[in-house]
Amino acid sequence: MTALVVIGALVAGTTLLGLLWRSRQGRARRASGRAAEFASGSGATLLQFSTEVCSPCRATHTVLERIAGERDDVAHVELDVTHRPDLASRFNILQTPTTLVLDRTGAIRARIGGAARPDVVRLELDRIEGAAA
Repeated sequence: MTALVVIGALVAGTTLLGLLWRSRQGRARRASGRAAEFASGSGATLLQFSTEVCSPCRATHTVLERIAGERDDVAHVELDVTHRPDLASRFNILQTPTTLVLDRTGAIRARIGGAARPDVVRLELDRIEGAAA
């Protein structure tokens, strides 16, 4: 009977952790720091950290390229952390894809862990544009 209770508690705990992790994927969090050397848009830069074997990275690339193509003042830069582990360490990249939203000065304004959703990215860009006005 004790074994069943322990197994039940483990399953429930694991399920809760999984749901918490899933709820945070693709959401933007406020972030700080600087990445001025990667800022290449006249308004904002979408700095994507990826790896070669990451399938959500390809989907995120497509989303970010499309959004950058919609806006004249937004650039998309993709970095492979497999070849640049120093950047993974510097920006505390623990999962791929991770997208940093930079303003025109290279200040990190938001961080999106997991596959970036178009509505979330557009909202962050609008927020940056509104703050600049």
